[in-house]
Amino acid sequence: MLHVVNSEFLTLTYGALVTQMLRDFENVDDVNKQLERIGYNMGMRLIEDFLARTSAPRCLEMRETADRIQQAFRIYLSVQPTISNWSAASDEFSLLFDSNPLTEFVELPTDLSNLRYSAILSGCIRGALEMVQLEVQCWFVQDQLKGDNVTELRVKFVRRLEEAIPAGED
Repeated sequence: MLHVVNSEFLTLTYGALVTQMLRDFENVDDVNKQLERIGYNMGMRLIEDFLARTSAPRCLEMRETADRIQQAFRIYLSVQPTISNWSAASDEFSLLFDSNPLTEFVELPTDLSNLRYSAILSGCIRGALEMVQLEVQCWFVQDQLKGDNVTELRVKFVRRLEEAIPAGED
């Protein structure tokens, strides 16, 4: 029961955050940028907790990364997206959600059709992966809030980032 209450609390709190941001910002594009930025900052912090909980070693390929992202969704949001639609080069994949816990009680008004309501999720993935030296692009291809059958989040590997060495410590 506690798990259900926590999920509903997250959903309602997130909805209140998005509603307040829509009131505070001039346009939907600014809200989209802020949601993505908030998610990015959360991802940068969540990765440490995830690695501590799972003791997961460094991913050597994107298929391992996809499995870890799937595991993180299971741990933090109690959903397990399906990993699919791999590119031929295995550097791009989709996460398919039958349900999105952030949108459980949400109906998107037609005048907000450009709102990327769940942009916090794509930002979180980008932020977490950047902390483990992976630069990715992440975007929504389909969204149940906009009438699609599933929510599809696309992740594309861009490059490995060089480990930062503090100045003077070479």
